[in-house]
Amino acid sequence: MIKSVLLSFIPIFVAIDPIGIIPMYLSLTRGLEIEQRKKVVRDSMLTTCIIGVIFVFAGKLIFEILGITFSDFAIAGGLLLFSFSLLDLFRGEDNEIKSNVGTSLGVFPMGTPLIAGPALLTTLIILVDTQGFISTLIGFGLNLIILGIALLKADIILSILGESGARAFAKVMSILLAAIGIMLVRRGIMELVSVL
Repeated sequence: MIKSVLLSFIPIFVAIDPIGIIPMYLSLTRGLEIEQRKKVVRDSMLTTCIIGVIFVFAGKLIFEILGITFSDFAIAGGLLLFSFSLLDLFRGEDNEIKSNVGTSLGVFPMGTPLIAGPALLTTLIILVDTQGFISTLIGFGLNLIILGIALLKADIILSILGESGARAFAKVMSILLAAIGIMLVRRGIMELVSVL
């Protein structure tokens, strides 16, 4: 059982990539109050948990009913991330957009598609077949705990960066977010082409 949980934990950890999520979280929540940032963390954890559990139990069935593939899912998630990053890049220093969406950042884009994106959901579906429901759920739960702690402690990094550093950092992260979106679209298209 321990080996099975470990074999579930590692690929989920790689798929979630908590180290890579922290910079995105810092960028997206720049300018928000501490309580608002905590709410973003709570919402993103809850969103990821709900979507992940649904996909553990019914992921294959959902895709079959809707007639979509993992490639379709990757392309859609990539386009959403790319669009959001463009909005963030071109909004200037006006925090109006961020203040309006601040309360929903935990659902989109943090909860999905950044955390509960194509990589995680595909991994969960595969692990259910190879390691079983229980081990997959335990591995998923442990990873959520680690990610939640990492995000809640991310304020320390933000305080080190300072205001001007955080501003520059946010713009770089928005560009990287756009690149991740393009990468997801590219992978989805390549998978679609390879199937043909």
